[in-house]
Amino acid sequence: MKQFRTGLVVGKFSPLHLGHELLIRRAMTACEETVIISYSESELPGCDSRRREQWLRARFPEAILLVLHNDQHALPHNDADELIHRRLMGWACTHFLNRSVDAVFTSEDYGDGFAAELTRYFGGHPVQHVQVDQARKAVPISGTRIRNDPHAHRSFLSAEVYASFVQTVCFLGGESSGKSTVAEAIAARMETAWVAEYGRELWIEKDGHLEYEDMRQIAVVQQQREDALRLKAFRYLFCDTSALTTLFYSREMFGKADAELEQRAERRYDHVFLCAPDIDFIQDGTRREASFRLQQHAWYLAELQRRRIPYILLSGSVEQRIATLLSHLG
Repeated sequence: MKQFRTGLVVGKFSPLHLGHELLIRRAMTACEETVIISYSESELPGCDSRRREQWLRARFPEAILLVLHNDQHALPHNDADELIHRRLMGWACTHFLNRSVDAVFTSEDYGDGFAAELTRYFGGHPVQHVQVDQARKAVPISGTRIRNDPHAHRSFLSAEVYASFVQTVCFLGGESSGKSTVAEAIAARMETAWVAEYGRELWIEKDGHLEYEDMRQIAVVQQQREDALRLKAFRYLFCDTSALTTLFYSREMFGKADAELEQRAERRYDHVFLCAPDIDFIQDGTRREASFRLQQHAWYLAELQRRRIPYILLSGSVEQRIATLLSHLG
């Protein structure tokens, strides 16, 4: 038997850091079920409610989670009187979750008053306050410090949370326009991860005999790689092509594109760089003629404009292109 039946943890979790995770795991150890409620008005930079919900579901799938979204609920300001916030939590437990709680877990000195108000709200049902690491000795960090520089405080964030602060950088361009070379070089320069082009790998594996069904699979695997490597990246993740590239080849080779491929081609990146066809064309046995590269480049120009996707043109040598990247990425 655990000490409590139902425990409650409330927070902005902006962002969800290892101090919060310690608090939640202590609650889960002591309680048969743990309720996590998150809300913030106003939202704090990089920590909107749906992102917080994603973090909490990824890290604590077994918990009972309630995230109050600003666009769905009239929430009190973060600086509103404590009594308003405490009564809101009592109302949320009864209105949304149809339950009271037996303990509230905090790392703050207001916890005793919070528990006392919940006890009154629940008609005298006793709620105990359990304090966890108030001095912040176990996890010496705060949300404010992390928001100021999430990259400097990466060690206080789980991979799933830190990944939200990693910016994605996509390289597009025709065949032999330097995408892979630049992606690998800039990733090494910035000591982070890069995503190789899966479509090229599959083309080589199948000796150039791709089928229509391969197009959708290329987009799926490419994005799976992006999602996996984002968990390992630092500050930036560099992506050699995207599903937009696969969409071009599907239409070029088969005159059509799978609905899922079309949808995956909508994925947006924080930065898009288009590699100009101004370097020597190298025929490695897997590429078409040089004129096809110009056709691809023209298609990207038109498609990026049609989709209203901002981009930066990369031209010149590899070092010139890296210099352009660094000037834009900082």
